[in-house]
Amino acid sequence: MKVTVPATSANLGPGFDTLGLALNIRNKVIIKPAKFKSVSLKGEGANNSKLKDNNMFINIFNDFYENLNEKKQNFRFEFFNEIPLSRGLGSSSAVIVSAITSAFAISDKQIDKQRILDLALSYESHPDNITPAVLGGFTVATVKDFEVSFLKKEIPSYLKAVVVIPNRPISTALSRKTLPFKYSKEDTTFNVSHSSMLTAAFFSENWDMLRLASEDRMHQYYRMKQMPELFAVQKVAKRNGALMSTLSGSGSTFFNLVHEQDVKKVVGKLRENFPHFKIFSCDFNNTGVEVEY
Repeated sequence: MKVTVPATSANLGPGFDTLGLALNIRNKVIIKPAKFKSVSLKGEGANNSKLKDNNMFINIFNDFYENLNEKKQNFRFEFFNEIPLSRGLGSSSAVIVSAITSAFAISDKQIDKQRILDLALSYESHPDNITPAVLGGFTVATVKDFEVSFLKKEIPSYLKAVVVIPNRPISTALSRKTLPFKYSKEDTTFNVSHSSMLTAAFFSENWDMLRLASEDRMHQYYRMKQMPELFAVQKVAKRNGALMSTLSGSGSTFFNLVHEQDVKKVVGKLRENFPHFKIFSCDFNNTGVEVEY
């Protein structure tokens, strides 16, 4: 059985802990019944021995498999990871979503994406990454009574993502500590209005509105101060045609949304100015987590 799950970019500027979208950068795991448990890991994190010895995927998978089947079973897990670790592209959410989905699939249980999403909340309390990981596309989500309510919009193929991955991470835990304890009414109103406008722009496909709508006063500035080069990344991207340019999650990756015809220019200018960063374009993902038997 093979399960794949996409990378995600969350917040998208003003949509703190609420908005997200899925990128066609995917982690894949192949699971086979075996006499003894074994793990192989290729791609991102392959050189990190701790990932094999203390693998969050396997721990979550085993918990759900044992509860669903009331027995233990050994498996061989083959991981092929494209999503960078600790770079703001939803690697943890991808692990959580794929582990829960895998346990249901290999137990011959129906894959109910709403249920997968609600169960993932036990491991990731904010829905901004787990929702697009499960569903794909652009999503706006909220949580009430331990359930995720969401709206999804598929992203057209003529739009592409340009991803800028710096050569060092920003700690999510430390990043949250840099945020203000209180916000003014003006800044709160600013973010509510811009998040609303951003959501409306995606659903109405008014892409020209994204540059204005993606402005933020809640988290980006404070997080980007930990890596000042990111302010320059944003300026270069916008100057060369990016429809929006935002910190991906808590960083350090920067996400840019561009028209297909502008990809070459945006990528070229970013590589010219930031030669030590990994910069590439990719499609969006509109399907979310998928299972193949």
